Amino acid sequence: MIVLGIDPGTAITGYGVVAGEPHGAPRLIECGVIRTPPHEPLPTRLLGIHQTIADLIARHHPDAVAIEDIFYAKNVRTTVVLGHARGVAMLAAEQAGIAVHEYPPATVKKSVCGTGNATKIQVQFMVTQLLRLKQAPQPADAADGVAAALAHLMGVHLERIARQAPRR
Repeated sequence: MIVLGIDPGTAITGYGVVAGEPHGAPRLIECGVIRTPPHEPLPTRLLGIHQTIADLIARHHPDAVAIEDIFYAKNVRTTVVLGHARGVAMLAAEQAGIAVHEYPPATVKKSVCGTGNATKIQVQFMVTQLLRLKQAPQPADAADGVAAALAHLMGVHLERIARQAPRR
């Protein structure tokens, strides 16, 4: 299974493409960030995010997209603009016919770090350990995208184990 994980944002969107097999260690295929120029109008920035996500999907043919849900910032505008970035990423996946799975940031952190209050540094460290990388994905937004993909893969793996367990 190949999963595209996305940590959405209008300035920086982190992404990670991870492959995982039921009985093997997950493997990082690609990760990075999509940066949009702050002086550009919002619609132009959203188009750039959409096109880059669509290109990632066309290049890697993921089986699923895992995207971080909105965190509710103190600034309402920040929350709304973040929703726009999520929307264009989800649109790209839907246009390609790929299932989108949404995860709250605390769930992603808990899946990879064991606590929903993990820092970005802790997420980077655990992503590095889980994927047996020589160095942490940079910047932290890229590691967050990878963490979203790993959270989905771990959830799928646990579902398979639960289905195979004998019923009492």
